[in-house]
Amino acid sequence: MNEVFAIEGLVALLLRFALIAVALFAFVTSLTYPAEAYNAAGKWTKQGWTIVLGLAVLFAFVPLLPFFISLAFVIASLVFLADVRPALSGLRRR
Repeated sequence: MNEVFAIEGLVALLLRFALIAVALFAFVTSLTYPAEAYNAAGKWTKQGWTIVLGLAVLFAFVPLLPFFISLAFVIASLVFLADVRPALSGLRRR
């Protein structure tokens, strides 16, 4: 029975590291684009995304938060990576 709990703990730890990596990548990526690019792409402001993604990184390190709060910030990070980042990278000068 202890082996099951050990595997469950390992999976939870790996999942937490993956969530931290996604949130950190989204946060750093949000900092690399200028504020004008967010406006030109018709997306939320740079300050707004930076605050939300910064909180996602901060809360990813807090293991005692309720699951739905962590899930909300992970979803925000994934929305940034799936929707905002491609729109911003399409505006880059070539």
